[in-house]
Amino acid sequence: MTLSLHGVALACACLVATLAVDAHAAAPAAPARHADAVSRALAHLSAHSSGPGRPALSNTEDVQFEARDVIVDADGTEHVRFAQRYRGLRVIGGDAVVHSHPTGHALRGVSRTLARQPAVGHLPSMPAERAGQVGLEVALAPVAQVERVQHELVVFAHRRAPALAWDVLVAGTADDGGPTERHVFVDAHSGAVLDQFDTVMHAAAVGSGQSLFIGTVPLDTDSQAGGGFALRDTVRGGHAVYDLKGQFTGAGTLFTDADNTWGDGTTADRATVAVDAAAGHAYTWDYYLNVHGRRGIANDGKGATSKVHQGLNGRPWVNALWSDSCFCMSYGDGDGSYWPLVALDIAGHEMTHGVTSRTAGLLPSGESGGLNEATSDILGSMVEFYANRPEDPPDYLIGERLPRDGSGPLRTMIQPSADGASADCWYPDVGDLNAHYASGVGNHFFYLLAEGSQPASGPASPTCQAGDTRVATGHASVKGVGRKKAEKIWYRALSVYMTSSSDYHDARDATLSAAADLYGGSGSKVWKRVKAAWAAVNVK
Repeated sequence: MTLSLHGVALACACLVATLAVDAHAAAPAAPARHADAVSRALAHLSAHSSGPGRPALSNTEDVQFEARDVIVDADGTEHVRFAQRYRGLRVIGGDAVVHSHPTGHALRGVSRTLARQPAVGHLPSMPAERAGQVGLEVALAPVAQVERVQHELVVFAHRRAPALAWDVLVAGTADDGGPTERHVFVDAHSGAVLDQFDTVMHAAAVGSGQSLFIGTVPLDTDSQAGGGFALRDTVRGGHAVYDLKGQFTGAGTLFTDADNTWGDGTTADRATVAVDAAAGHAYTWDYYLNVHGRRGIANDGKGATSKVHQGLNGRPWVNALWSDSCFCMSYGDGDGSYWPLVALDIAGHEMTHGVTSRTAGLLPSGESGGLNEATSDILGSMVEFYANRPEDPPDYLIGERLPRDGSGPLRTMIQPSADGASADCWYPDVGDLNAHYASGVGNHFFYLLAEGSQPASGPASPTCQAGDTRVATGHASVKGVGRKKAEKIWYRALSVYMTSSSDYHDARDATLSAAADLYGGSGSKVWKRVKAAWAAVNVK
């Protein structure tokens, strides 16, 4: 997921982030306590599919829906998210969310990316070994060293009609020395490459967060039986910070201290960046808990792990990454141009990729990839507003204090095209852009929704008019709803209505539904302003 800085592409807010979705990982199961809600939702799927002309979205001999998340609103309204299998094969892009009225007795609606059951044969013409060769040949361009190749037969329905395909995973080291897990989807009959993406989101050689971004902060630590303290937050799910000591991988060494005073505010003390990592997790945890009622990244009360002083084959690592597989953040030390990658908005951005993976699961390809990046920019920035640190005043700029020479930001939500690559406006080919540049449409929408086009206390934002693509040239007046309403609308749209293949028009529908739920129903003032903000980025 990329940000851009003066023409330099930067992944996930100038970092490497691992995609919110591991294409080979099984979908997490819904909590057992919600078994009744799941049963009701499955019954609604069956009934919803029984009428003439209605989409087939129910468990049959060929199709199975597996619950992976349940959200119950305060009034009892139920939202059950399902992954889909067809004849035992995972359906990429086949997820659905069932929305039921309080107590689940009446169907409210279904959010989905695939309207009908797949109608594909389950026997491939192309053997797995040949598909693996095709996938490897395609992946070798961005992959410098291959560690393993795996293949899985799936139904691929992301941005296209369902097709039987081989999901070929090529894992190893990318050209820039970072990790890569590249998925190449190969048609199981014709051998055509249907799509490809990396579930480790890379940033080019950019990156870093100044370790003194937020000054002196309180830290919740863990007293040790033999004396001293460990940098482990027992208040927030056991989050702990480890020192990689220049290595790229490994468990690292847990930070400990004798007097519970950590760092000295400079990079001369190895614990200084560990303080920033601990604070970044704490503010992100508190934001999601206190603003959205979410108990940690996975909503299970468990804290992530942070690793600092990450190196790269003896060279400085000017990136950071979120990995879903280890449920961890890793931060490089930067280089002569960039500070260590421990800035607050970077931490919030990266860990939000973890939230996306446990909710909508937006795939990193096409417009859904842009939405994935935009979500991390949006909610990562809201973490910064939540923290409201005077040392790093909150704003709608991403990574603005990372460059040592002060030449940031990496991205701006006010007019994304200012970076020279991102799109201010939606147009039919916006999904062909790198996901980090396609994210500009969502970022621009959010700023207009929160602040308006001509806010009294912030910079004006140009709107889009017919024919605008990368650069907005309009001067329409758009009124905002305020940041606090806007962030709640976006989070609810993400967690309740968006699905893995949602595009910007789906996001428009999702945010309108969220606004109706939260602020007075369809046709309310807030609902109309959501509609107007999307129109102002040419999503109508």
